[in-house]
Amino acid sequence: MKTMSSSYAIILAGGSGSRLWPLSRTLRPKQLLPLAGEQTLLQQTASRLLKHVDAGCLLTVTHQDHKFEVKGQLAEVDSGLPAAVLAEPCARNTLPAIAWAVWEIFKKNPQAMIGVFPSDHAIAEEQSFLSAWRSAELAAAEGYLVLLGITPSEPATGYGYIHPGKSLGLDVAASPVMSVSRFVEKPDLDNAKLFVENGYLWNSGMFVFRASDFMQLLEFHQPEIHRAITSMQGVANVEESYGQLPNLSIDYGLAEKAKKVAVVPVSMGWSDLGSWDSIYQHRDKDDAGNVAHGDVLSMDTQDSLLWSSNGLLATLGVRNIAVIQTADATLICDRSRTEDIKQLVAKVQKNYPHLTETHTTVHRPWGIYRVLEEGPNFKIKCIIVNPGAKLSMQMHKHRSEHWVVVSGIAKITNGTQNIQLEPNQSTYIPKTHRHRLENPGKLPLQIIEVQCGDYVGEDDIVRFDDTYDRA
Repeated sequence: MKTMSSSYAIILAGGSGSRLWPLSRTLRPKQLLPLAGEQTLLQQTASRLLKHVDAGCLLTVTHQDHKFEVKGQLAEVDSGLPAAVLAEPCARNTLPAIAWAVWEIFKKNPQAMIGVFPSDHAIAEEQSFLSAWRSAELAAAEGYLVLLGITPSEPATGYGYIHPGKSLGLDVAASPVMSVSRFVEKPDLDNAKLFVENGYLWNSGMFVFRASDFMQLLEFHQPEIHRAITSMQGVANVEESYGQLPNLSIDYGLAEKAKKVAVVPVSMGWSDLGSWDSIYQHRDKDDAGNVAHGDVLSMDTQDSLLWSSNGLLATLGVRNIAVIQTADATLICDRSRTEDIKQLVAKVQKNYPHLTETHTTVHRPWGIYRVLEEGPNFKIKCIIVNPGAKLSMQMHKHRSEHWVVVSGIAKITNGTQNIQLEPNQSTYIPKTHRHRLENPGKLPLQIIEVQCGDYVGEDDIVRFDDTYDRA
């Protein structure tokens, strides 16, 4: 049963997830992908948290590049959620992001109980999670900064560890609350085995505290961040102030410095889905030990992750590999090496930077576009505009465009003309002409756009008016 109280929740949705390349990219990171079911990880997180807090008590912090996609996905979960999205002008790690969101809550309710949760984790046992959250709130009411610590299933080297101390003796029915005696960095395998044997917990990155206690800790241990956050007013001031903040995690900045820190041990089928091997471990497997997603055919293939988001993926006579196929890039690696993909992505970034930034299908606040073909001096796109949505009033300095309506009704501004086109009708937009595309109908509008010019990059846009306040 949902608890209606002074409980608030903050979702951190600013990560890049480069270890899940080529599916996860800078402009479409893993929290915006459906990696553990039909909903995206962000949507699963929001749905889970709404079982304990009201929609009006849930804030999401993301990067400004992801703001519209985050708002769109949250709206599919609950129509009230997009109103509470804070967009960071630049990435500054978890402490500044959390501090900004806490400050917004503190101004409304200094005594609010706040839970902080990453947007890109999978939790199989929701009731265990909710029970641990409630136990953490009891400790937070006593002035503790509380973490949720995961009971390890193996001696993993990819997580930080927490050494729990004595029980706090709180009246907790389901989940005990322990003091924290020690935080440990990601260990090597031998130390990880020792930690598991001695009852250490994985650090999940989930925190619970009272708003006023957090602000006091912030002012005492990180006065620079406290001063900047509490003085931010207006978009221009946020951009200026936020960019000056230190890059600092809540673990280093507060948790390891505070005196009253507690942990709630919990086993809840948790995974941070931080690598392709963790995706493999989290999903159901066939009789040969394979995980298959999308159009996949396999013969004499064992213990492998086979993921296709575009086209048929076929394998023969292989084992223990990960194959991730997208429209413009394919990864093939030993499944035991998926933790090293960051190093490979760094090489891709150097030689093919666009393949780490975005997919051939790009999401916009008005809909999507898909690049069908591209070459010197031309680009062909399929553009889909949502009902009632419209692109910005804009012009291009280096390219002209031809638009052909495939389905739906298009309302078009082309220079001084205002026209309406139906399927099989088209228009030509010379370069430097102001133009705008709108969908006045109740069904999606689909057009084919052919760009021609000496430069067809996405940054050749001069906007004059935009519904979504983009630059």
